[in-house]
Amino acid sequence: MASAATRSLSSLISHRRNPPSSSSSSSYHYCYAPTPRPITISVGSKTTRRPISIVAASSSSSPLAGAGADTDPNPTSAPAVSKNRRPADENIREEAARRRAEEEGLNGGGGGDCRHFSAWYAPFGAADGDGDAGGERYSLDEIVYRSRSGGLLDLFDSRVGRTTWPYGSGVWSKKEWVLPGIDDEHIVSLFEGNSNLFWAERLGRDHLGGMPDLWVKHCGISHTGSFKDLGMTVLVSQVNRLRRAPLSRPIAGVGCASTGDTSAALSAYCAAAGIPAIVFLPADRISLAQLVQPISNGATVLSLDTDFDGCMRLIREVTAELPIYLANSLNSLRLEGQKTAAVEILQQFDWEGFEMCRALGLVDRLPRLVCAQAANANPLYRYYKSGWADFQPLTAAPTFASAIQIGDPVSVDRAVFALRATDGIVEEATEEELMDAMSLADRTGMFACPHTGVALAALFKLRDRRVIGVNDRTVVVSTAHGLKFTQSKIDYHASSIPDMACRFANPPVSVKASFGAVMDVLRTKLHGKL
Repeated sequence: MASAATRSLSSLISHRRNPPSSSSSSSYHYCYAPTPRPITISVGSKTTRRPISIVAASSSSSPLAGAGADTDPNPTSAPAVSKNRRPADENIREEAARRRAEEEGLNGGGGGDCRHFSAWYAPFGAADGDGDAGGERYSLDEIVYRSRSGGLLDLFDSRVGRTTWPYGSGVWSKKEWVLPGIDDEHIVSLFEGNSNLFWAERLGRDHLGGMPDLWVKHCGISHTGSFKDLGMTVLVSQVNRLRRAPLSRPIAGVGCASTGDTSAALSAYCAAAGIPAIVFLPADRISLAQLVQPISNGATVLSLDTDFDGCMRLIREVTAELPIYLANSLNSLRLEGQKTAAVEILQQFDWEGFEMCRALGLVDRLPRLVCAQAANANPLYRYYKSGWADFQPLTAAPTFASAIQIGDPVSVDRAVFALRATDGIVEEATEEELMDAMSLADRTGMFACPHTGVALAALFKLRDRRVIGVNDRTVVVSTAHGLKFTQSKIDYHASSIPDMACRFANPPVSVKASFGAVMDVLRTKLHGKL
């Protein structure tokens, strides 16, 4: 049976699809911001399977009438100032607070905020809805990473309302599904998310047996160049809230262990909030492009003579002794932001798939998840191949996919839960397979990172085995930008990687600066095409 929150949200969506007449007695109401900026929400109708777009914009016939620039009927008077242009001395955060106060006034107080939503920590794996593992429940204002039993914590939230500010962020546009109780003034956002869903037409057509429905979610175009921004904006926003009155928690800084992307995201968001960041990195195991990001953002960077798992052990010990807030994925707040990438995919596909939306009655099926690991760091793959019988951490070997060079992942339980719930698959890729897949994708117009190469290599294998059909809609999540890993690309195209054929290497050609020499090279390169 659907929960009250599910029924309420479903009713709200239905209500929005068919706006009531003036005589309607429905208790739901709209929240129209006094601005001509369009607000678009797309959902899928469970009964008709057709996409629905609800757009509230300024027009003479809409409830927003009058939200545009006023026109003085007296032509001799001075031109009126547009109500929609914020004053020169008002920044966008102050503008949002003013508009929110206006909305609350128009809606009788509380109509424009998230006060109908709630969120709390509960042990991971507890029942949905009101289940709280025998009363074990924690406020988000508590600094807690594990339950009394030692298990990981997950975040439950109820959803009864509509999305509001802050504008521009792919995470905070879904505030009600992420961190509903936080005040807008505490949010630390760099307008992350809203990443491109790229139709990989040529890759699917020419190299994967004619797949017409292959897509790549480019999370690497976010602010610091990886999907980690999606979670870090949520975590740092909550820390910002905890440090400020009236809570005034004595948090001296935020720390993380990282293979590169987490440290970049943490440092940028802490810098934006004026919060000290402390980063533990494994020495000589991340790219220079990743290393320079936290350095540039003013973080305290400790380069440790160990691997990521060693850094993770140390940061957990340090945060247990010092008032430093832990920012690794052991903290479930980050995952609440990262899940919005899945919601974005739903929006881009007219709301098809994923568990949260199924629980809310928006969809009726889930996609099948595929987890791809580098063969040099594959504890989850081995666990999967054992039939989930026995998880064994390992010491990860070096891999070009350095961000996933992890032998003892702290969120393995969550990963297994998602995989088993969707009849998921775990596949691995050797170093040569992932570099070839990355380079082949680049030949079709992408500029993929090695980690995307791991996912693409898994896709090639599953297509070869016909596990993924030619007409299956497939989305590859590209987690970071290729510009962070240029040295691996340079080495590949120079064919300088030991024991690797580098089949798709494309080195520059040194040519004498003469017409004849240039023509000789072009005739060779374009043989049969001239």
